[in-house]
Amino acid sequence: MDFDTITSISTPMGEGAIGIVRLSGPQAIGIGDKLYKGKKKLSEVNTHTINYGHIIDPETNEIVEEVMISVLRAPKTFTREDIIEINCHGGILTINRILELTMTYGARMAEPGEYTKRAFLNGRIDLSQAEAVMDFIRSKTDRASKVAMNQIEGRLSDLIKRQRQSILEILAQVEVNIDYPEYDDVEDATTEFLLEQSKNIKEEINRLLDTGAQGKIMREGLSTVIVGRPNVGKSSMLNSLIQDNKAIVTEVAGTTRDVLEEYVNVRGVPLRLVDTAGIRDTEDIVEKIGVERSRKALSEADLILFVLNNNEPLTEDDQTLFEVIKNEDVIVIINKTDLEQRLDVKEVKEMIGDIPLIQTSMLKQEGIDELELQIRDLFFGGEVQNQDMTYVSNSRHIFLLKQARHSIQDAIDAAESGVPMDIIQIDLTRTWEILGEIIGESASDELIDQLFSQFCLGK
Repeated sequence: MDFDTITSISTPMGEGAIGIVRLSGPQAIGIGDKLYKGKKKLSEVNTHTINYGHIIDPETNEIVEEVMISVLRAPKTFTREDIIEINCHGGILTINRILELTMTYGARMAEPGEYTKRAFLNGRIDLSQAEAVMDFIRSKTDRASKVAMNQIEGRLSDLIKRQRQSILEILAQVEVNIDYPEYDDVEDATTEFLLEQSKNIKEEINRLLDTGAQGKIMREGLSTVIVGRPNVGKSSMLNSLIQDNKAIVTEVAGTTRDVLEEYVNVRGVPLRLVDTAGIRDTEDIVEKIGVERSRKALSEADLILFVLNNNEPLTEDDQTLFEVIKNEDVIVIINKTDLEQRLDVKEVKEMIGDIPLIQTSMLKQEGIDELELQIRDLFFGGEVQNQDMTYVSNSRHIFLLKQARHSIQDAIDAAESGVPMDIIQIDLTRTWEILGEIIGESASDELIDQLFSQFCLGK
């Protein structure tokens, strides 16, 4: 595809040792030649080389910056276009001036995600690989980055392409049946082949969907909400899990007035940890707003850590709150075990039934390891599955796989019920198209634009 030449700053804004201005497109090297002064012109150097020189302002011949420029010629580049990357000192003023010069002499500012979008449109990567690039950048744990890297390398794409090819083979057999209906043995062979292959495809889709829960947690983090009455130790628990004093901890009830959110890696499980205002009836306007936000966070949680105070008897508020959350994934924590026990543990166990119970002292840092192991066991059955597995982690992919499973099941049901082949063909074709949306082979322009608009500028 033919594109113009784009430019952007590809390193984070701010002061740093190095800043990079990237250009991609047919005029990238030509624009570089207008701005660069070195031993050779950039158009004369070998591809995939780094070249020392200076950026000058062509209008005044003033030296703007000392630079190292990478020259990468198409098609062996990320975008399959000519690319240059201007490596300069990381000052805001300098890097912005170089960016302005690249735009003055022929480039335009890149849109968010446009480099990766060009890589997709030029056929270097498919849509699922492009999405995995952003997942890799945003990953919070080693496992999350490995899942994203596997997708960047095309493991998910290969599986999807194989299933689509299997569907094409089924459709070819169906066409034979439609074209030669007079041969009974062809129809029998087609039906048997269709059922066998369709069930294999459904089984593979199910296998991918089985990894979806773990994959999504690795990608987005497990939304974990800490709840309980005021002053039971919720903020201390947040501080202990993230190993930092982000939340204010005092003996005064109602200190936390808002929802605090932090990411933490717990035994390889990324938690989006939310410390909530203590849920109780209050006349304090600010605290009341915090309580409402706590209730909203509770409704969106994947995991709830319900904290009780070992130093106080079980209250009606505790019981009321437990009734609200008891059908969710909950771990009950009896905190402040360093203080005198006034809580009837037997009464708590009768209330919670089979829900996991952990006893902790945030002051003495006791019970934290047990809590972390319980979180891991609750969602991963003790350990994350083999790292070589292909995980589905993207919500869009999971949704499309569920649609594809439904469609292939319709084809199986129709075949088993003796429905005419040309009707079954519709369900098979629909399955093929849905799987194509995952890798971008049948995705709309609007969807592609929306997905890439979520990327950072410079990627």
